[in-house]
Amino acid sequence: MKPLNKTAEAKADENKEAAAVIGGVDDKTAFYFNNEPIDFSKVEIEPLFEEFVDFDTFAKSDFRAVKVKECSAVPKSKKLLKFVLDDGTGTDRVILSGIHDTYEPEELVGKTLIAITNLPPRKMMGIDSCGMIISAVHQEEGVEKLHCLMVDPHIPAGAKLY
Repeated sequence: MKPLNKTAEAKADENKEAAAVIGGVDDKTAFYFNNEPIDFSKVEIEPLFEEFVDFDTFAKSDFRAVKVKECSAVPKSKKLLKFVLDDGTGTDRVILSGIHDTYEPEELVGKTLIAITNLPPRKMMGIDSCGMIISAVHQEEGVEKLHCLMVDPHIPAGAKLY
């Protein structure tokens, strides 16, 4: 049972423990994930765009939370994974993504990802891809690193991002 009136020190300790478990920052601004420090000192990121996009153009992009129902390697492709996604509409959405060099399909099943859902279908390896999985990319010691944006599993399929 948790006490109702915690001291500031007890709250800080609890926050540190939570940050260490799920990823976060300690009081010295070092980043941690699963109790392991993350070293960002060798990371290079692309510069920000200098060109602005007007709000109306941005607002046309439909970003949604999607749940990975199935994920498999695309035959005859070294890079492509085929995702079958729940996008909240009741109809499965298929998206292909060239991330097989970073992820194995079974790692992604059950995850909640972010996708842009209003791109026109694009045929790849004979399969229509209806959207794009959103990932973060950076360089680390000259090697490109990619991470799919994975969000809290409590976010329902189809939730719109603003």
